Amino acid sequence: MSKPAPVYGLIDCNSFYASCERVFRPDLAKVPIVVLSNNDGCVIARSYDAKPFVKMGEPYFQIKNKLRQQGIVAFSSNYALYGDMSERVMTLIESMVPAVEVYSIDKNKVHTMDAQG
Repeated sequence: MSKPAPVYGLIDCNSFYASCERVFRPDLAKVPIVVLSNNDGCVIARSYDAKPFVKMGEPYFQIKNKLRQQGIVAFSSNYALYGDMSERVMTLIESMVPAVEVYSIDKNKVHTMDAQG
């Protein structure tokens, strides 16, 4: 019998910064939102419903009026919040799998189990 092959999974929290903002603003659950970089320079995150209207990296000063017209809410980045929420997600994941390799604030590779090969 051969040695079991490791099985890996990738966990990617989509639209992570935008999702974090919505956790504390449930009134925005159905409202498109974007998150801006330091000093509100450009768009660094978009909710799914904002993606058709806003490109990643667009300078805020150029799209401010467009956002207002489309009803898209803009947030200044809050890295302390995103770090805290990421830590919560990591703690939850670590409680369910034997090993986690953190790729970024919102991406992880997990070793789930060994598969019979």
